[in-house]
Amino acid sequence: MPHNPHDHTGHSPGHQHAHDHSHGPANYGRAFAIGVMLNLSFVLAEAVFGVIGHSLALLADAGHNLSDVLGLLMAWGAGALGRRPPSARFTYGLRSASILSALANAVFLLVVTGGIAWEALQRLLHPTPVASGIVIGVAAFGVAINTGTALLFMTGRKGDLNIRGAFLHMAGDAAISLGVVLAGIGMLFTGWFWLDPAVSLLISAVIVIATWGLLRDSVNLALHAVPEGVETQAVRAYLAGLPDVVAVHDLHIWAMSTTETALTAHLVMPSGYPGDAFLSGICGELQTRFRIEHATLQVETGDPTYPCMLAPDHRV
Repeated sequence: MPHNPHDHTGHSPGHQHAHDHSHGPANYGRAFAIGVMLNLSFVLAEAVFGVIGHSLALLADAGHNLSDVLGLLMAWGAGALGRRPPSARFTYGLRSASILSALANAVFLLVVTGGIAWEALQRLLHPTPVASGIVIGVAAFGVAINTGTALLFMTGRKGDLNIRGAFLHMAGDAAISLGVVLAGIGMLFTGWFWLDPAVSLLISAVIVIATWGLLRDSVNLALHAVPEGVETQAVRAYLAGLPDVVAVHDLHIWAMSTTETALTAHLVMPSGYPGDAFLSGICGELQTRFRIEHATLQVETGDPTYPCMLAPDHRV
């Protein structure tokens, strides 16, 4: 992806842009394909046996798993969009699609959960007989499917919000399916059919808890918040401590995608432009220390005749 140095009117020609091209997580295309195929098959099985067995817990879990399939498809598609090269209109490419995907996935999950919880409350007030054996068998199969899918995303969960969302959803689904198994066993031995909608409410609570963090993080990234794990003051201290740097201003750190972090900053250096090697070294350190892959640095001499209009912290 080509980047050209460009001047800032009224300042010295020390605007340097550099970043590393080897960013992003491993290609999870195969994991997404396997996960979608397994979970879509399981959704169909749950829906069919949920109707046959009159189990709201199975139908609720089928709805949740369908939302996970859609979430996996969105995350998969966003990853593909993020690899598209920049254009004249989208000069950063479509990297932010991964952030929008995570946000849409979280919102969709919460909407689906609301419907599940409402139906569960209605069924809790008016319990109906449930085929416990069918519930136990299908849910047990779900434990295996969801655990296997979660393992596909386990290694990448720390480096990508979408991968983390996929892992959490699949791991949570495995636990939820286990809860449905226990409810089926409980109904089989006690005849307490209210256990089925009760488990549905528990499913809803688990989904909300697991999804809330994804929603919060995706909203933060969409609003250009500093990504988790990057301390702004630590970055500022590093830049301010560089040789010949007397001040740092107009410092901004934000996420270009769920895996890439960008930075812009003005370095006040009265001695003048330090050379490309100096700035390249800074960009390398920013990536090594803070995982900031895309850094744009502008050098200014601090000439009071031409003050930087973006120097105050409240100016953007």
